[in-house]
Amino acid sequence: MVNTAQAAATTADNTLTRQRVVAVSYLNTKPLLYGLLRSELQPELDLELAIPSECARRLVAGEADIALVPVAVIPELPEAHIISDYCIGCNGPVATVCLYGEVPIEEMTAIYLDHHSRTSVMLTRLLMQEYWQKDVEFLEAEPGYIDRIGGTVGGLVIGDRTIGLDQRFTHTYDLGAAWKDHTGLPFVFAAWVAVKPVSPAFVARFNQALKQGLDHLPELQMLLSSPHPDFSLTEYFTHYIEYQFDAGKKAALARFLTFVRGQDKKSTGTVAERL
Repeated sequence: MVNTAQAAATTADNTLTRQRVVAVSYLNTKPLLYGLLRSELQPELDLELAIPSECARRLVAGEADIALVPVAVIPELPEAHIISDYCIGCNGPVATVCLYGEVPIEEMTAIYLDHHSRTSVMLTRLLMQEYWQKDVEFLEAEPGYIDRIGGTVGGLVIGDRTIGLDQRFTHTYDLGAAWKDHTGLPFVFAAWVAVKPVSPAFVARFNQALKQGLDHLPELQMLLSSPHPDFSLTEYFTHYIEYQFDAGKKAALARFLTFVRGQDKKSTGTVAERL
């Protein structure tokens, strides 16, 4: 028989527990963060921002309860629950996940892999293998690597650092567009993942908060300044980034994670090294 007083006390304790949440710090996350910070849920969240790979590391290490993480980390988690109807995705060009080079991809001999996100790294590997069918040497990117892109060496760059690079390099390859051309599917770069079950009531409120941020996108755009004179925030938020985690993106995620799991079986590194 359930002790009613004890159950009530447990419920009260759970109400006071703040969820440790970490989210990607890029421009495309701003509408979702705007919703969380404006919502009645905000006092219940211990929210921090980090680059994608650090979000993944914290979730794997148990330092976060919920995280907006690169989806390639999902196979590394002993328990993973995608808790939200919203994600960071695209259905064609994404604009801020690209390969850059001074020569066409057919002439590249090596590619720097941006260490900020394992999802983009794995997507690059998949597309080079399946779509471009090109063998290249993959180089570990270190700070300042963008300045070393040149000759037959290309580079993967993600996030806000891509803005303006299409004017700097002769050749730009948008990975969202390449994936769409290759599979006919949209793509999911990051999803809200929890490492343990979350109550349906919390999930409903969490989704409502994210929706509120997206509903107030015009208002948010008035508060943000464009990071580059030729970069349109309105076009980016409404024509490149898609936030709904719909059936097409779920199918795309299943397709992508099948590749990731296959690559993980070939890897001899630790989980921390793979992140």
